[in-house]
Amino acid sequence: MGYKSLRNCVNDLEKHGHLIRIREEVDPYLQAAAIHLKVYEKQGPALYFENIKGSKFPAVSNLFGTIERSKFMFRDSLDKIKTLVDLKNDPIKAVKNPLKYASVSLTALSALPMKVGKSGAAINFAKCKISDIPQIVNWPMDGGPFVTMPQVYTEDIDKKGIMNANLGMYRIQLAGNDYIMNQEIGLHYQLHRGIGVHQTKANAKNQPLKVSIFVGGPPSHPLAAVMPLPEGLSEMTFAGALGNRRFRYFYDDEGFCLSADADFVITGTVEPMANKPEGPFGDHLGYYSLKHPFPLLKVHNVYHKKDPIWSFTVVGRPPQEDTSFGELIHEITGAAIPKEIPGLHAVNAVDAAGVHPLLFAIGSERYTPYLKGRKPQEIITIANHIFGKNQLSLAKYLFICAKEDNPDLNIYDIYGFMQHILQRVDLTRDLHFYTKTTIDTLDYSGSDLNAGSKVAITVAGDKKRELLDAFPKNILLPESVKNHRMVMPGVLALELPKYQEELQTDQEIKTLNEALKAEDLQGLPLIILCDDAAFTAASMNNFVWVTFTRSNPSHDVFGINSFIEHKHWGCNGPLIIDARVKPHHAPPLIMDAKIEEKVNAMFEKGGSLFGV
Repeated sequence: MGYKSLRNCVNDLEKHGHLIRIREEVDPYLQAAAIHLKVYEKQGPALYFENIKGSKFPAVSNLFGTIERSKFMFRDSLDKIKTLVDLKNDPIKAVKNPLKYASVSLTALSALPMKVGKSGAAINFAKCKISDIPQIVNWPMDGGPFVTMPQVYTEDIDKKGIMNANLGMYRIQLAGNDYIMNQEIGLHYQLHRGIGVHQTKANAKNQPLKVSIFVGGPPSHPLAAVMPLPEGLSEMTFAGALGNRRFRYFYDDEGFCLSADADFVITGTVEPMANKPEGPFGDHLGYYSLKHPFPLLKVHNVYHKKDPIWSFTVVGRPPQEDTSFGELIHEITGAAIPKEIPGLHAVNAVDAAGVHPLLFAIGSERYTPYLKGRKPQEIITIANHIFGKNQLSLAKYLFICAKEDNPDLNIYDIYGFMQHILQRVDLTRDLHFYTKTTIDTLDYSGSDLNAGSKVAITVAGDKKRELLDAFPKNILLPESVKNHRMVMPGVLALELPKYQEELQTDQEIKTLNEALKAEDLQGLPLIILCDDAAFTAASMNNFVWVTFTRSNPSHDVFGINSFIEHKHWGCNGPLIIDARVKPHHAPPLIMDAKIEEKVNAMFEKGGSLFGV
């Protein structure tokens, strides 16, 4: 159904048992986030906060907290949108079967953004200040309150108008640090993103970039802001098609675009080269992104509609609400990326590893079509293509295997996929490093901000080994090993002393090499050095989170009996990944214990969350 507003959506969810109200006064400092995290962990309902301390505005969170609820909100349009995206990737289908796709074409046409009269639309909005908005702080070390469900709108200075505009979800810091309250806020984005392209053009002309930040509105609007849409498909058009309601907009007296259906709109300008420190912020890798200079927005106006609702989410170590966002996006566009890369059948940015650090992929290996003696060739070229593709280029580790070896392999089954890789990987041949390159800005495992390395592990051919499910008792490990646990067959976690410096690590690797170089460990292709072996081995989610968020391939990958041959690195024994916390890493996210106690009480009899 087409929701006209966020209020309309909230009422519908409540009517169908998908939302509960929290009537107690809730502190926006940590408590609201802690409630959200606890309810999300229990896969509970959406949350409507009636009374946010210090603000007259209510708030809502966890709208997209489960894939079932997400699909419920778009129950009347989801199938049409999936077909529309599929049609965008293969338009010849409409030519071959025009009657079948006629209704979808009409959906696309009816979704064109609609400019409404300024006088009529503006009467629905009043003005307030940044300080009037719920000042929600999610994590104890956050630099201040943030907008965590924004839709940031900018236009191309050379090609103005909504059809050339960008709508993206970039985090916004409302206060704290050196920001002047009610006059300045911080934007966090990279220059290669849509808004960054617009800012670069404005900078070149020495002109300020006009920015409009929408919060709330129909749920199709924030989803459109995070969609990896095919080239040429506007976010505003997508929002209209998905929401069964055209994206309505108008311009205020200062020339800023306002979404007529948004609950709040913040307008302002980014002056050329205007930066201030933004952060820290508890981010989706499960660690803080630290304080760095980012674009500064000078606030012009803060608008809100009548009876508005502030929309927010909480990010942290996955899975979180943005996991459901990702699942819904895959539901809609799952086939899009493989079609853009020849030979690629499937790719998964592994959510449990923080999304960007780890990719699983399946490709064709047609250069060596015979099973016996098949080796990675085509999938190496596919790997190169993946590392050059939009958000996938932020990945550090890519495991890619040949579809021909197991057509039924599931890239979303971490255990099964890793088992397939470990049974077949040739560690003397299959590792391909990319050094001194870019990684995700939020990933502090690299050598500097945005700087790190990548490795593609390319696997093709028949099974080479049976994996050990227990570490051999007759093999003595060095005295420095405090504990060891099998994570899964073929993967051993070794708990070592806290990381100090590279020289210490070099010595530890030499000691391990001496202990293991003469042993037959073909069934143990992967060893993880970690701070807590029991934690690392407790679940597959723990394993991939620790291993791939806390390591930089060029600096932290080693091997027993390693060698370099014509600049190619390999090893004849187990591969070693040092996944201990390093001094330059960002701290992990830990909730405040007193806040946790207060929230737990709300789940007891008489509390708003009793029975969730």
